[in-house]
Amino acid sequence: MVTAKTSGILPAQKRARLRAVTSRFMTQTPNYPVVAPEHINQSRIIDLTLYKGNPRVHSEIQIERLVNSLKEFGFTNPVLIDDTGNVIAGHGRIAAAKKLGLDEVPTITLSHLSEDQRKAYIIADNQLALNSSWDDDLLKKELEALTETGFDLSLLGWGDDVPTFADEPDYGSLDDFEDPNDNLANDVMKAIQIEFRPEDYEEAKEVVAEARKKGVYVGQELVNALKALS
Repeated sequence: MVTAKTSGILPAQKRARLRAVTSRFMTQTPNYPVVAPEHINQSRIIDLTLYKGNPRVHSEIQIERLVNSLKEFGFTNPVLIDDTGNVIAGHGRIAAAKKLGLDEVPTITLSHLSEDQRKAYIIADNQLALNSSWDDDLLKKELEALTETGFDLSLLGWGDDVPTFADEPDYGSLDDFEDPNDNLANDVMKAIQIEFRPEDYEEAKEVVAEARKKGVYVGQELVNALKALS
């Protein structure tokens, strides 16, 4: 007589149950949900709906850099969607995928978010990433190590404007120049000089140009951003 022990059926069932229990344990916590790899699906781009109210601007330069990243590293960061296929995060990655001719992208469905939470996370997903900064010493060492191996540093997100870690310019010398705006009337728009690192310059130009097209008062936005840092 063939028993469950000798046939291997029972151990297989036990292993399946153990995997299920382990999965629930790893993806459920008392206070917040945790997404596991098995929650990643493949979704057709044509079935996804981009959020028209997305305030994040994706320049052509950034999209091209995303394209290069996908080619080199693969689609490592899934697009986040809701239950009906509305995109929460990943608008830029979808644009890059279209340029590559992809029909599908990896997605994770965030069913636990409310309507307000979805709108809020669209903003938070972008802003949280901007809140980080670089340790220049460690970054310099990592870039030097990659350079020694011959790795293409343009794939890291800066394009051809990889940080050079040159000494910061002395902006104090600008105070010695006479301000050409001093004699202008108070109701006349005035310009102020702002310096950018080489790796940021082209992107800054594009962002400012896009903002102006939308009628954004760039000067006030800059002032507000700088005040928020103080």
